[in-house]
Amino acid sequence: MRKEQLAGVAEQELDTQKAHWEKTFVQKIDMFGTEPSYPARKAAALFKKEGAARILELGGGQGRDTLFFAQEGFQVYVLDYSPEGVKTIAKKASTLGLSSVVARRDDVRQPFPFPDDFFDGCFSHMLYCMALTTSDLVILSGEIRRVLKLGRLNIYTVRNTTDAHYRTGVHRGEDLWEVGGFIVHFFSRQKIEDLAKGYEIVTVEEFEEGDLPRKLYLVTLRKR
Repeated sequence: MRKEQLAGVAEQELDTQKAHWEKTFVQKIDMFGTEPSYPARKAAALFKKEGAARILELGGGQGRDTLFFAQEGFQVYVLDYSPEGVKTIAKKASTLGLSSVVARRDDVRQPFPFPDDFFDGCFSHMLYCMALTTSDLVILSGEIRRVLKLGRLNIYTVRNTTDAHYRTGVHRGEDLWEVGGFIVHFFSRQKIEDLAKGYEIVTVEEFEEGDLPRKLYLVTLRKR
């Protein structure tokens, strides 16, 4: 029996999220707006300070942060498991003449299609808090570490356990809750520490986003 089943996680429910996101992206062309997120602006400043050139973005959605990174001068490799999202990012980058964007569909639960020590930085906005089990996240964190160069930053955001949606909706196991059709994995500070194996925790910042507002952590890790 899989560890996720032992933990009470309904794996089949997690797998339905791909179709739900795909439908949402088709219906809402700019679901999250067109302006870069606050975490992306902060990450870009940190990446620049450290001389990063090639970065990896996970869960690029419809590309608001991807395009921003490219316009800031970074070569951006972006992965998303939604074909519609990847198509949208590629189209927007082409329209803007941003040849430094490489967008491809991929499932972050699988090994990344990149060699070891390939990237100068990694960024993901709310990818860690998608429909991923804790064991999925351990593997993901390890894969990010593998493709990062030594001493480089992994910057990610997650909704946290002080968020108004935590423990509402349908419980999907662990700290996963389905709200409005979307499954969210809510993070405690302890979970951040548990997933930081092989990294130094540089900062954990609390911030808010959206109308609810959503309450999040902005986590900055350095590969050791």
